[in-house]
Amino acid sequence: MADRHTPAQRSFNMSRIKSKNTKPEMLLRGKLFAAGFRYRLNVKNLPGKPDLVFKKYKTAVFIHGCFWHGHEHCRYFVTPKTRTEFWTAKINGNIRRDLDNERKLLAAGWQVLTVWECELKKNRIDETIELIQQKIKSNVGDAAS
Repeated sequence: MADRHTPAQRSFNMSRIKSKNTKPEMLLRGKLFAAGFRYRLNVKNLPGKPDLVFKKYKTAVFIHGCFWHGHEHCRYFVTPKTRTEFWTAKINGNIRRDLDNERKLLAAGWQVLTVWECELKKNRIDETIELIQQKIKSNVGDAAS
């Protein structure tokens, strides 16, 4: 199946995809900030430059797009029908890198939370935010020691 867009249109569309300050990230940041949580953004000296870092709780949060990070069994992750080999390799590379970064953070004593884009949709956001808050706070005893 051929691409619906011309190469120039596809290139333009792809150039518009952001890696920082995405809608899911901004939504989660706003909700957590309103709940009193303070965090750092994209801390460079931690593996994978986590999207949010709660140093007080020694917790790193990654906010993953379902497509880009290959969220299994998710309606938002569909392997493209064109250039399938390229996309499969790209997404599998992202998954491997995510696992490696998580392993390094865990070895360094950090709690790692992964929030998927689909978990921040309207019908799931409140329960997701509540769960994240509980997990962050649960690490406070460990961080103090």
